[in-house]
Amino acid sequence: MEKPFVIFKITKEFVDNIRAKQEGAHFHDFEELIIVTEGSLEHFIDFQEEVIKAPAVSYVSMGKMHKVVEHDDLRGWVINYQNEFIPDSKLSFYSNFITSTSIPLSPNACTSRFVGLCEIIHAEYEHENPDLSTIRYLTTGLISMIEAERKRNISAENAVKGSQIATFNNFLRILEENFRRDEGVSFYADKMNMSERNLNIICKNNFQKSVSEIIETRKLIEAKNLLIHSAKSVSEIGYELGYNEKSYFTRVFRNKLSVTPTEFREMIREMFS
Repeated sequence: MEKPFVIFKITKEFVDNIRAKQEGAHFHDFEELIIVTEGSLEHFIDFQEEVIKAPAVSYVSMGKMHKVVEHDDLRGWVINYQNEFIPDSKLSFYSNFITSTSIPLSPNACTSRFVGLCEIIHAEYEHENPDLSTIRYLTTGLISMIEAERKRNISAENAVKGSQIATFNNFLRILEENFRRDEGVSFYADKMNMSERNLNIICKNNFQKSVSEIIETRKLIEAKNLLIHSAKSVSEIGYELGYNEKSYFTRVFRNKLSVTPTEFREMIREMFS
């Protein structure tokens, strides 16, 4: 993608054109937001399938293997942007720790706000000399709205206080620095001067996952990236991620993704050969 930012409206003509191209799985060198206001689509990311129904937002981070099957009734918006255009967004940060791409939106008023903001961004983008600063500001606001919706989807009994959100994000930063090590829950609890129980409660409140599940997810996301984008052997990748034995790494990978690391890499190569 040559431009720092692109926005498209998903119309019937847009869906027909995409289908005519019969585009298979591919990699992005940019970030992508798909805002589904009507209808639905099937999304495949790294061989994991998810059906996304309106109203919802789907986020695809740079470097993910990705394929979309558009349904006839799909309507909405597509926003593509270079990572440098909006660096360090919450969506980009959280994509390292979760595999699901879909964030449901509240119907009616919420959807109208998203549509209205996308129309404003699109109007500025269509100018002969669009103001990229304005587009960046508005798109950053859109991403903040998406993050607010993610928080609203957390059930009332799991409502998170501001201090818990800060603590949780601090845990993710520490995890990002240490996930390649062979460390468990106690290591991160000690780093944060809290009990394993309290850290698990905070993680469950924010991501509906335990500490160990988040650690494993981060390792496996990195494993998939290395299997796709590097020539390192399965043993080397497992060792780099703190799995001292290839057999253990293979077992964990297969239990989570239903294929071995070798099978996953072969599937990727077959698709792009």
